[in-house]
Amino acid sequence: MRSSQGKDHPAGEPPPGPYRAVRLLAPVQACRGELPADGAPAAPDASAPDACATPGPCQDPGGAAGPYASRTAAPGPPPAAGAGSPGSYPANAGDPGVPGPYAEGPGAPGPGAPGPDAEDLGEPGRSAAGAGASRPCAEGPGVPGPYTEAPGPHLDVPDARVVDADVAGAVDRHLSALTAHRVAQAAGLDQGFGADLAERVARFTLDGGKRIRPRFLWWALRACEGGGAPRTAAALGLGAALELVQTCALVHDDVMDGAPVRRGRAALHVDVAAGSTGITGPRRARDFGTAVAILAGDLALAWADDVVAETVLAPAAAGRVRGIWRAMRTEMVAGQYLDLRGQASASRSPAHALRAACLKSALYTVERPLRLGAALAEADEAATRALSSAGRCVGTAFQLRDDLDDLFADPRRTGKPRGGDIREGKPTYLLAVAQARAGAAGDRAALDVLEQSVGRADLSDADLDRVRDVVVATGARRAVEEKTARLTAQGLRHLDSVALEPRAVGRLRDLVGTVTGTRPGLGAPRADGGPQRPLRLAGGCGVSGR
Repeated sequence: MRSSQGKDHPAGEPPPGPYRAVRLLAPVQACRGELPADGAPAAPDASAPDACATPGPCQDPGGAAGPYASRTAAPGPPPAAGAGSPGSYPANAGDPGVPGPYAEGPGAPGPGAPGPDAEDLGEPGRSAAGAGASRPCAEGPGVPGPYTEAPGPHLDVPDARVVDADVAGAVDRHLSALTAHRVAQAAGLDQGFGADLAERVARFTLDGGKRIRPRFLWWALRACEGGGAPRTAAALGLGAALELVQTCALVHDDVMDGAPVRRGRAALHVDVAAGSTGITGPRRARDFGTAVAILAGDLALAWADDVVAETVLAPAAAGRVRGIWRAMRTEMVAGQYLDLRGQASASRSPAHALRAACLKSALYTVERPLRLGAALAEADEAATRALSSAGRCVGTAFQLRDDLDDLFADPRRTGKPRGGDIREGKPTYLLAVAQARAGAAGDRAALDVLEQSVGRADLSDADLDRVRDVVVATGARRAVEEKTARLTAQGLRHLDSVALEPRAVGRLRDLVGTVTGTRPGLGAPRADGGPQRPLRLAGGCGVSGR
């Protein structure tokens, strides 16, 4: 395989020439992903507000037109007295009493999110048991059945300090007990259903994953000085529910993408097809695998909702937690829809790509888990805002890092084949920036490579190398690496902006570095493991290493 580096310029560096002159003229154009007709550079705006604390993807900035603004307001009930009018998705930034159509409710604002920077396209500068439940399909009442509303499994609640020492292990133990109970209930309905479907959901959830979402939730709770047995039990339950949602998302995503591998093993739909018995013909086996995987994702989501419904919450936290959970589920589906639509339409808009990344990944991976932790702790508005803004920035950086890893990282580290996004035609931000820069510079050869390669399931490794070269040569790789670092730095500043428990904040900072591939004080991370570059923000501000 040829090197992914450009031939006549250093790794990750754009060559001198037309790409150096590509900049956007105004913030509105930056949001829209438009390029200046003459390619003239514009001076950086050192006074530009924090991208994570101002309207951006997923949000209508106070009614201003832009790519993230809602074209029409979603219908809904009239607002409560004093709460203002319904805002846009998910909530109007800076106005805690103005819920949007998917907002958690009054008093729970959602901060804005980062939009495309000028530099990215140019020069950098559960209820009580029903004792009389009947067996399904039984002919008389009072006959106990295998899926009655009996109490769930007994779950030991460790001391919070024990969880501190190994959050992922504590969540794994909680998940193991919860899923074993659910699998036993499923087998009581039908042995085949239990073994072929429910057990697969449990195995998929338990065998793999870094428990990133439960860890963000836990350390947000601890940062807001939350502890005690009730909150610890609730946090572990919600963390387990987040992992079940992740199972739903990944299994369905693999079906929609036709992806054969997940976490270094056969994807669930492929595994079901290969292991199916009594089904004749490869096509029937394949269709059966696909259908079972869809049901598996549905079951995982149902289990997640069951866990949240059964979680005992303090009255002051219950409304906030359930509102966040409702919003998160819808946001995740909306993001997947945008991803599919962009894929089908071959959209290469940076604005569309960022909005999809925000909804599909940033919110449910980082921001909503942090917000759930704050809600469990009954944190005040300032702490909630800081954690939410940090989560929006870091979550978006996480998705940009994932886009880079797909093209440049070692598959042994990622657990999936390199170039999957390219072959599937994913509308990633990385590709959108590469295409925009190539178009602005009049680089027809680069545009031809992208047009002929993206969306080709049979793309060879040599052709994938050509795409990689274009992404480097146009400067798109470096631009996205640097945007990842800027967003990470902004997220860390939000964590430092309020009084939170220092040790827990330190753990959050470590977790941020893990998911974004950055370290404090350093800038653009390298997907190939190369050294990070020191970062300078627009306006000349250095990144703090604290």
